[in-house]
Amino acid sequence: MAFDPAFTLLALAALAGFYLAWNIGANDVANAMGTAVGSGAIRLATALVIAGVFEFAGAMLVGDTVSQTLERGVIDAARFDFGTRDYAIGLAVALFTAGGWLNVASSRGWPVSTTHSIVGALVGAGIAGGGFDAVRWPTVGIIAVTWVVTPILGGLLAYALFRLMQSLVLDARSPLARLRWWGPVFVAPIFATVAFAAEFRTPALLGSAIDPRPALVDAALVALVSGALVVPLFLRATRGAEALSHNESMVRAERVFGRLQILTACFIAFAHGSNDVANAVGPLAGVFRSIAGASSAVATAPWVLTLLGAVGVVVGLAAYGYRVIETVGTAITELTPTRGFVAEASASTVIVAASGIGLPVSATHALVGAIVGVGFARSIGAINAQVLRSVGTSWLVTLPATAVAAAALTRALIAFF
Repeated sequence: MAFDPAFTLLALAALAGFYLAWNIGANDVANAMGTAVGSGAIRLATALVIAGVFEFAGAMLVGDTVSQTLERGVIDAARFDFGTRDYAIGLAVALFTAGGWLNVASSRGWPVSTTHSIVGALVGAGIAGGGFDAVRWPTVGIIAVTWVVTPILGGLLAYALFRLMQSLVLDARSPLARLRWWGPVFVAPIFATVAFAAEFRTPALLGSAIDPRPALVDAALVALVSGALVVPLFLRATRGAEALSHNESMVRAERVFGRLQILTACFIAFAHGSNDVANAVGPLAGVFRSIAGASSAVATAPWVLTLLGAVGVVVGLAAYGYRVIETVGTAITELTPTRGFVAEASASTVIVAASGIGLPVSATHALVGAIVGVGFARSIGAINAQVLRSVGTSWLVTLPATAVAAAALTRALIAFF
């Protein structure tokens, strides 16, 4: 059988895409599930099932805008010296390099950013294949700004939400009795956010936008309906609250939040799927479009590539995710179901909002920022500064490490092909 460079490149790209998705599961989905597992709300096996279902749902319903940004928004195929072939090589190398870096990070328990990894690798591959002009620097600049803004927003939202929960529920004489009426108020925005994200999708970085007002109206209706539907559940869960002491009431309130954390675990898995699965799917779609052409069955059926990414994510979480779950779930700050609920809800809201406009933000940044925000709401002494410094260092190293490795490998493979 004669050597077919195009088929070989497509096969290598598919393997590299699955490898990256596998490592996204081992590192980033572990971030997403870490708070729920760390607080004791769910077991790892349950986290795997939740991740599989809701990662896929998020990727299918919302992830297309982020995939488009990563497929066409970071590097310019027209600038590559030998056109589409070298462009496809660069994308395939970026997938493999980002996956390799995540593999190293997961083995050490570092919750690094998948988005840092793939964007850094795309920049390195772009420079190696087409020079500095091949990189769309304005888009990269916007993405880089989100890496700073995302943990800040996640932290501020989590801090405010936890303070609100303290004043309305936790500091009351009977936290369980207060939860009877305030519980639906905390839950309803989760359903509203998912509904808004599923309806409002605009790839703003690629120069188009839609009116968000109809989606906001529908989200408000979803919030009202979902809040009303869960009222009977809270009435049953808080029965007999007035007869309990404060400590007994707090223990039962934490149990209720333990059940609610299953909901926020679903929410953050959906949010992560809406954003980070695209890190593997977007560049992989670019390879297929470049080599196989737009008429390719795979290129014109994005769900095939999304399915590949979703399966890889779940396999990675099952095989290797426990290391990062330990760092995120227990090492940064002590998590209870209430704190985990706040951290997951805050991080998911930031991620889903970014996904709706096509911004490939870092789910790791959002979640770690939210966990830190919850820790600060308790006291600054609740934060493990040494673990936080280690996490921050791993974030800073990711971008240059993947860029340099991708540049070197791209030049080598271009020469080979």
